[in-house]
Parts: sequence; structure tokens; C-alpha cells
Amino acid sequence: MTKIKADPDGPEAPTEACCGERTYHELLVNLNPIAQPLASRKLTRKLYKCIKKAVKQKQIRRGVKEVQKFVNKGEKGIMVLAGDTLPIEVYCHLPVMCEDRNLPYVYIPSKTDLGAAAGSKRPTCVIMVKPHEEYQEAYDECLEEVQALPPPL
Repeated sequence: MTKIKADPDGPEAPTEACCGERTYHELLVNLNPIAQPLASRKLTRKLYKCIKKAVKQKQIRRGVKEVQKFVNKGEKGIMVLAGDTLPIEVYCHLPVMCEDRNLPYVYIPSKTDLGAAAGSKRPTCVIMVKPHEEYQEAYDECLEEVQALPPPL
């Protein structure tokens, strides 16, 4: 018996094309009901760039446990939460902690993209970006836009 190679133009070709980069609007389909305030497409890109710069300086906290620990210790920064995390009970207490401590927080549509921005193959549901002089301009720009978003009800 010999194996028959799959035809590159066969039925598998269209599935590979659709599973690459998904657009912002396609990612909005999977959002949680608590994902407010949601970053715009432009702000999402700025946040990803800021996260990438912060990773180079080792100025991020990632994961619910680590972020929660450092928020309780009084660390300041922008909290970026993934809007497609299920179950929401995993991280639904974090926005309340941010509001109590006057920390800015924002939701973005994809945990996969959030993990990729942090330089990881694993999806991440929350990242806290700390300020640093190396990327202060990008951080301040993101902070200003996050604070300008309407507060959740």
C-alpha cells in the first residue's frame, strides 16, 4: 500500500487560510458579557506594542495569580485583560480590585494575542504593564486613552 499525498488545492487549503490572523471584528464574537471597557482596534494595537516594549525591560506581570499578588502589594500600572476568557470566574474579581485602588484597566478581544504580545506561545488572560523610562511615551499614551474610555456600569 502506498500513501496518496493530499492535493495542495484540495479541501484542506481553504481551512488553513481562515485559521491565520483573525480580524478585530471576528475576535469580538467571543467576548464575555463583563468585557467593559473594551479597547478599540487602534488602542489594542498600541497596548500590544507597549507590552512588547515592557517585556524587553521585564516590566510586566502576567497571569491572574501574579497580577493579583502585586496589586495587593500596591504596585501601579495598566491592567490589560483578555475579553474571551472562560469561565469568567477566573478573573472577574480583578476589575473590582482595580477600581478600589484607582488602577486603569481595559479589556482586549483575544487572550491568544495578549500572550503573543508578551512573547509567549501560551494564551494569557491578564497582564499588568508597569511604567518605565525606556517606553514612557508609549505607556503615557496608552494610559491616557485607557483613562478616557467610559467606565463600566
